[in-house]
Amino acid sequence: MSEHMQTVHHSDEIPDFASEAEEAAFWDTHELGDAMFETAQQSPETQALLAALPTRPRKSRPTSLRLGTDLERRLRHLAELKGVPYQTLLKEFVLERVYEEEKRMKVI
Repeated sequence: MSEHMQTVHHSDEIPDFASEAEEAAFWDTHELGDAMFETAQQSPETQALLAALPTRPRKSRPTSLRLGTDLERRLRHLAELKGVPYQTLLKEFVLERVYEEEKRMKVI
């Protein structure tokens, strides 16, 4: 388990994956650099691909969140102990906290 995310700055750094599981494992420890992310979002290929996809509501959408290295290490450790992916555990924690705040503020 890596304590730090490795940043991918060029497409040559992304290997060919043999399976979705292998790709998921790679992205658990890597992230796109800001410039590469922006370039990918603006490329004609990406725009054409997105335009060709059927429109349907998404259950979730990706978001970027910077965590301190100690917090990320602790989160990954808890997730490992629970046997769930760390991003899933993080979503559960956020959902629980939002629910508690909504109750406290009498939104629900």
